[in-house]
Amino acid sequence: MSECLHLAEMPRPEPAPLAETCPECLADGTHPVQLRLCLSCGHVGCCDSSAGRHATAHFSSTGHPVMRTFEPGESWRWCFVDGSIV
Repeated sequence: MSECLHLAEMPRPEPAPLAETCPECLADGTHPVQLRLCLSCGHVGCCDSSAGRHATAHFSSTGHPVMRTFEPGESWRWCFVDGSIV
């Protein structure tokens, strides 16, 4: 893990998930491989192993830097800006 200045800027407590799954995958009729939660706004998006790569697309369109896994039993976080687990 690395130091990440963006993580300190995230709201506390973290935002509530806006959905239970990736809404873009639902709209596209595709299946999300793994889910990610945006720690800036609560958007739920699929990982880069999914066809739509919606978590990365969300970062690209919003600039929201940090997400965490939205998978049961996992707790890691990723900073898109720093390109590392934080």
